[in-house]
Amino acid sequence: MKIFKVLLDFVLFAVTDKITFFRSVISQLTANPVYPSPEPTLAELKAAVDNFELAILAAKEGGPTAKSAMRDAEKATTSLFRNEAYYVDKEANGDETKILSSGFHPTKQPALHDKLPLTVTDGRNSGAVNLDAKKHEKGGAYIWQKSTKEQPLLDSDWEAITTTTQASCYVEGLTPATYEYFRYSVVTPSGITDYCAPVKKLIA
Repeated sequence: MKIFKVLLDFVLFAVTDKITFFRSVISQLTANPVYPSPEPTLAELKAAVDNFELAILAAKEGGPTAKSAMRDAEKATTSLFRNEAYYVDKEANGDETKILSSGFHPTKQPALHDKLPLTVTDGRNSGAVNLDAKKHEKGGAYIWQKSTKEQPLLDSDWEAITTTTQASCYVEGLTPATYEYFRYSVVTPSGITDYCAPVKKLIA
């Protein structure tokens, strides 16, 4: 059986193309029985896209402040849809048709043997987790972050954990029975990659 994953190709779309794509996803998810409880909610997605579109219009004739506000809105909205893609990925469970019904794009190649970008498992002690990233062939270092926010959308919602030269990290001192989000980016010769889709974990 071929297993497909949700592509995060939209992060590279042009600004106006993102608006079109995001609105299509909202339309496809609306009343979709495969995805009964979108996370984030469709109302949150729509509000973010509306704000993003207004910021684009303001930036066309505005100065540096308006353009900066547009970039902030783009980053926040893209992050929100990254989280939605993670939800769709989980609910679709590798089914290409289900992914297509969400408005997101599935991988073109089966991902049966692909390692998830980030795996979070319980650590050896309470309040600890193991973070295991998909190794980047040109990765020189891995930047790890965590967040206790219910929906971490902005960079300010995240706090640094550490930077490692290995594609793994052991984190201690977390609060048991709470949820934490984790993500990482990779330092490569050509620059720092985007952060991976956040992974939510109940701390044991």
